[in-house]
Amino acid sequence: MLAVATFALWRFVATLPPLDLTQANLRSTVVLDRDGGLLRPFATVDGRWRLPLTAAQVDPRMLAMLKAYEDRRFAAHPGIDPAATLRAAGQWLRHGRIVSGGSTLSMQVARLVEPRAARSLPAKLRQMVRAVELERRLGKAGVLDLYLQLAPYGGPVEGLRAASLAYFGRDPARLSFAEAALLVALPQAPEARRPDRFPGAARRARDRVLDRVAARGIITPAEARAAKAEPVPQGRKPFPMLAAHAAEAAVAADPTLRSIRLTLDGRLQASLEALATERAAALGPGLSAAILALDNRTGAVLAQVGSPGHGDASRSGAIDMTGAIRSPGSALKPFIYALAFEQGIAHPETQLDDRPVRFAGAYAPENFDLGYQGTVTARRALQLSLNVPAVELLQAVGAARFIARLRAAGARIELPRDTAPGLPVALGGLGITLTDLARLFSGFARGGLVPPLMRRLDAPVLGSNDARITEPVAAWYVADTLRGAPPPENALAGRIAYKTGTSYGYRDAWAVGFDRRVTLAVWVGRPDGNAVPGLVGRVVAAPILFDAFARFGGEPEAVPQPADALVTTTAGLPPPLRHIRRDVPKSVAAALSATLKIAYPPDGARIDLGLAGTDLAGGAPDVGLALKALGGVPPLIWMVDGLPVAGGARRHAAWSPEGAGFARISVMDATGASDSVMVRIE
Repeated sequence: MLAVATFALWRFVATLPPLDLTQANLRSTVVLDRDGGLLRPFATVDGRWRLPLTAAQVDPRMLAMLKAYEDRRFAAHPGIDPAATLRAAGQWLRHGRIVSGGSTLSMQVARLVEPRAARSLPAKLRQMVRAVELERRLGKAGVLDLYLQLAPYGGPVEGLRAASLAYFGRDPARLSFAEAALLVALPQAPEARRPDRFPGAARRARDRVLDRVAARGIITPAEARAAKAEPVPQGRKPFPMLAAHAAEAAVAADPTLRSIRLTLDGRLQASLEALATERAAALGPGLSAAILALDNRTGAVLAQVGSPGHGDASRSGAIDMTGAIRSPGSALKPFIYALAFEQGIAHPETQLDDRPVRFAGAYAPENFDLGYQGTVTARRALQLSLNVPAVELLQAVGAARFIARLRAAGARIELPRDTAPGLPVALGGLGITLTDLARLFSGFARGGLVPPLMRRLDAPVLGSNDARITEPVAAWYVADTLRGAPPPENALAGRIAYKTGTSYGYRDAWAVGFDRRVTLAVWVGRPDGNAVPGLVGRVVAAPILFDAFARFGGEPEAVPQPADALVTTTAGLPPPLRHIRRDVPKSVAAALSATLKIAYPPDGARIDLGLAGTDLAGGAPDVGLALKALGGVPPLIWMVDGLPVAGGARRHAAWSPEGAGFARISVMDATGASDSVMVRIE
């Protein structure tokens, strides 16, 4: 008889197909923050929520209760518990039907891997065979992990992590006794005990688990009584939805991945999302807000808030406004000043005229308040965001050169169709994204180097080389100037460097700020581009920026001053740098500017002065480089990397480099016309 049974079992096992875990291993895609915290999960292709989980991520008390209730001898048996199997067989013989299956956790996993509707002897035998196979292939830890990932909890919720999030709103790393008992009880009858539909049945099942684990010494009777007093959840909670836009973009970029780890800081992301939602609601219907935070050291995106709420259709929440092309208003003015500082056209203490003027005969910019400040320093003009001085400097720098520099730094710049760069770009006559604006501003905190964005910790950075937006001294001049910009109402001055912008017609309000550590950028407006009366960057976006910095935490750190920065007053500047003259007619000034040119050295030249092995930090022999200019109106001023060359007031001058390296050589005449070249000294 035993031989016949053994042969029959062997034949049964031989007819089974190979164990296939392909479908069982399908998981929801999860997007994680930099520390591994869950930002947003996505359902599987068939609509189930099955999140990855291991026993190491589960409250140990929960695991103890599970084993005590479902499979006390889990650690000892090979997948089948002989004692439980004999008990179940005796019940079957007495009653003529299966009363209890004697299922181990391994057998339950087998049933989940290969679902069978019928409760029959062949189905039970198949489970037993598969349970042994599973334990041999995966081991105890693997089987337990598979149970935690596959156990049903009602509806599309599968696995302990999805259930813990759905019913308690948090991961199962730490659960109360009541919560753990409910999650132990649900898989036995997931639809009949769903707490969101049948809370009474869920409570009774939970209490039975508490009684049994108390009887087996897992918890004390007092702990069981306290746990029974806790209510059961009456509904399901929404799954986490942090950084919805960033998560969608990451999944779209690589749909095959099941776990994606972003550079985002989950705590900061949640705080800034709440800030954007709160401020947008206060501003009125239809308005959206976006916030981006960048780590200045690495270029990592620390927070990306694309809208006040992904599901808020009234604010077009599904649109990620961090990537939308919009007019920046005055937000790009600091880069005009940076180029002017770099090329020796101006210094923060250079005096500029803020008076009514027409450029090219027709363009007559006005200040936002329709007033004029008269003669002001470049520092004050930038801090007050005066329009006429910015346009004056852009004319000297060159609009085409300005746009080319922004694009070379990696920014996507959109100009009106069929138009060349003109002076209106100084005041927002172009389009740029909040992301690119934040990147460009981060360059001021990094000595003029704009970092490539890093969005994922588990993927290489695209474009690994930094791009230069300006030279280190010019970058610091701008950072130091913007740190003195008047703060918004009720905010402290001198803590962060920041600039605001308001686009034409009150369609976009911007504020971008930075310190040594981080750059934060804010946009407010309507996604459809309609005008919003009173939508002013300093009034609407700047308060959000300062609040965002407070939520980032820590004390703001100033950008360090380069050793070769020229810190002086207007009177201490070389005469041609003290002011930009307006007394020469613009047509004449333009002609003179066209004739002033550095004849030697040529732009891009490599000049061997025998300085190999040294650098511009010092320690090199005293070797002179001849400088020569053509045209212009004397006196001339020669500058190298923003510093004046001693005795350089004529067309010919000599400069003694301190070592090998790159150097920017500039010359400016009495009218403000200038030219510059970049050379490599060797």
